[in-house]
Amino acid sequence: MSLLPTATSTDVQELQPRVAVLPVGSFEQHGRHLPLITDTAIACIISQEIADAYRVHLLPPITMSCSHEHAAFPGTVSISAKTLYAVIDDIRASLARSGIHKLVIVNGHGGNYVLSNVVQEANVDGPAVSLFPLGADWDRARDRAGLVSDRHADMHAGENETSILLHAAPELVRDGFADADHDGGSRPFLLVQGTSSYTETGVIGFPSHATAAKGKAVLASLADSFAGHLEVLGLNE
Repeated sequence: MSLLPTATSTDVQELQPRVAVLPVGSFEQHGRHLPLITDTAIACIISQEIADAYRVHLLPPITMSCSHEHAAFPGTVSISAKTLYAVIDDIRASLARSGIHKLVIVNGHGGNYVLSNVVQEANVDGPAVSLFPLGADWDRARDRAGLVSDRHADMHAGENETSILLHAAPELVRDGFADADHDGGSRPFLLVQGTSSYTETGVIGFPSHATAAKGKAVLASLADSFAGHLEVLGLNE
């Protein structure tokens, strides 16, 4: 699996996209069975599904983001919210200079709360940026794929993430996911105490239920849902 787009400048010139798609991942622990690049890989996989179905300018991923809640686990690396904001702001300005004024941010990490503010501020003067997938997009995808767990219970390295990688990048999934389930409970102070207060392994979810078929169905649903984001940006791709 390649995480980087391979289009040439000529390809983009011929495609003439009006919207860019930016995957935003993270570099953080995902238990013993998934790699630190899990969120980046998933954001790229979703973005490639979009690029296969719609006329978009697929960008390379931002590979480190706001993973501070996972800091207690070895290997996790974060950048500040203000740095992530600034990088996306610079990317938007560069895209605008090349004539692309619409952007969809494909977020692979739930802790990137600042992305909601990025989108909120970018749309003050009219629709310009959308954040994908939203909670409703994920819910439709989970229902369509027949996932057993819900979004709250299956927060991290669980059924959903493991299923997507089993389908699209099985080489990234290590043995042991069938025995890695962990219920993290209500987690009321996650942002204060961090993930390590709710799990010893880093897993909060139920990867034992994961299958490649579920991952395929999740991605197909998300590709369909993306059309609504183009519509709200005023695009009919």
